[in-house]
Amino acid sequence: MPRFAMILSDNPMAAAGGSPAEIQAVLQRYADWSRKMGQEGKLKGGEKLAFEPGKRLRKEGARIAVDGPFAETKEMVSGLFFIEAPDYTAAVEIAKTCPHLDYGTIVVHQIDEMKG
Repeated sequence: MPRFAMILSDNPMAAAGGSPAEIQAVLQRYADWSRKMGQEGKLKGGEKLAFEPGKRLRKEGARIAVDGPFAETKEMVSGLFFIEAPDYTAAVEIAKTCPHLDYGTIVVHQIDEMKG
């Protein structure tokens, strides 16, 4: 069955004003969703990323690393989920149930399994 990456983006400053109880409630929503998707055999993995822009690599003569994916944007990639679904339509339907849509955006990409 095809696998898909759900790439989560949001504005990290949006969560900065939440109380500890509010933040805990949000984390619980993600935990509940992850557990349910796992029990249904749809979730194959995922991770929350640190609240920092990361590093972007490119080659300009030599290979260099610069801050962030895009310094001018207010959104940054904040996490990844890996799911299994029969097709894009089903993968999008799974993504629509993710609590992240209340806080940011989700991009769904099919994983092209590399044969080695």
